[in-house]
Amino acid sequence: MIQQQWNGGQGYANAQNNVGVMYANGRGVDKNYSTAVYWYRKAAEQGRAGSQNNLGVMYENGQGVDQNDSTAVEWYRKAVEQCHAIAQCNLDFLTNKLSKEKKRKGGKKFFFR
Repeated sequence: MIQQQWNGGQGYANAQNNVGVMYANGRGVDKNYSTAVYWYRKAAEQGRAGSQNNLGVMYENGQGVDQNDSTAVEWYRKAVEQCHAIAQCNLDFLTNKLSKEKKRKGGKKFFFR
């Protein structure tokens, strides 16, 4: 396991994100979403926008974590604050989906601030 062989560069967010991508896609390692989330989180907590977006995707899809749209929105927002265009698209898509679900259930429109 890479985690045992390498400590993630002790703060190198790009390298940590790349290890997460390897685990998420099974590139050179066995696919393991939980381990991908671990590495994405290490990078995201250092402010790497791409990793924040990746964590949002994992939460939205329930890959390696319990599915949680609210947490996905939080991570997407952090990335959007850094002008991450893909995170903006993901955030827009998810909030639109949630608004439609809420409306279909007879509730008021669902907005995020």
